[in-house]
Order: sequence, then structure tokens, then C-alpha cells
Amino acid sequence: MSISSVSSVSTASSGGGSTSEIASLNKQIQSITKQLKDLSSDDTLTDEQKSEQEQMLQSQIQMIEAQIAQIEQQQAEKAQQKQEAQQPAANKADGINRPTDSNQINVYV
Repeated sequence: MSISSVSSVSTASSGGGSTSEIASLNKQIQSITKQLKDLSSDDTLTDEQKSEQEQMLQSQIQMIEAQIAQIEQQQAEKAQQKQEAQQPAANKADGINRPTDSNQINVYV
């Protein structure tokens, strides 16, 4: 049984490419999951070899899931930054908690 190595995926991408990266990583997970299923029916390996390969495949899946989580976190950060960039316009002076020129308190002691 041959085991394909997991290629590292660059996570420094533009916002539009993130969904395609996640889709590609999900395909890799499906491929590795299929290899895990095929591993149980492989009679050419000893139980110890099967166990080692199973652990290796599971660690590959965990690494890919970590990459997906990192991409999703980057997407969330970009969305938050975009939202924060638009927010200052909503914080205009209204005279209540943010004083205007005509509605300020001057305190002299």
C-alpha cells in the first residue's frame, strides 16, 4: 500500500482563494480517510505496520484540519478588520456620550 504525502499549502492567500484552499484540503482529508479504510483490509501488512500507518494517516488529517482552522481564522480576522474599518463612521458625535461643538461641558474649579 502506498501512502501519499501531504503537500503543504500556503495559507498566505487572497480572500477569494481561501475557499478553494479549504475545498482542496477537504479533498485531501477524504483521500486519507479512504486510505484509512483500505488499510484495515490490507492483508500484506502486519498489525504493527497497520497501526503505525494508521497513526501517521490520522496525524496527517489533524495537520490538514489545523490548516483549515488557520485559514478560517484568517478569514474571520479579515472580516473583523473590514467591519472595524467601516465602524468609525457610525460613531459620530451625537451630543450624548460623544460631545458636539455646541454640547460640551466645561468644568472650572
